[in-house]
Amino acid sequence: MTDAPTLTQEQREALQQASASAGAFTGAAKVAAFNGWSIGFFAAVSLLFGLFSPIGLILGGGMAYVARNEFKGRAAILASDPTGPELLWRNQVGFMALIIVYCLWSMYGATKADPETAELMELLGPEMEGLVRSLTLTVYAIVIGLTALFQGLNARYYYRRVAMIELYLRETPEWVLELQDRAKIS
Repeated sequence: MTDAPTLTQEQREALQQASASAGAFTGAAKVAAFNGWSIGFFAAVSLLFGLFSPIGLILGGGMAYVARNEFKGRAAILASDPTGPELLWRNQVGFMALIIVYCLWSMYGATKADPETAELMELLGPEMEGLVRSLTLTVYAIVIGLTALFQGLNARYYYRRVAMIELYLRETPEWVLELQDRAKIS
């Protein structure tokens, strides 16, 4: 029986250090998976309801594209490829733009007379019509603010992971990178 080659203490330390360094950016793959599934769900719902609304189709299609990019970026992160978080931070900025444009469009729609809701507004009276319009604008303004905050922070999170992966690739010995690549389960 032949003994399997053993690692020296220095090699074990290099593997442990590489594993700890990779942990700094592999968590982003979990965030991307969560984002991909949740955005994908809302894309499916938007596309279903979008069958009756061109805006819903555009919104659903845009969200489906964002969800696809989340999964694509996740795969790149797991392969220690800095283009993964690069794609993801840009994807978050695009998603933020999609939501903000939708909200602005909806705010514009709330300020003009809508023949579909004219009868309802007539029943509610002029005071309620102003209140409904004001509430609608307020809700969309809050959504814009929260979107800028959350998607902006998510984009920043991914952006910082680019440098972490680049540092990891520069500082990790080549033999460790090869070993980790071979050890990945496809």
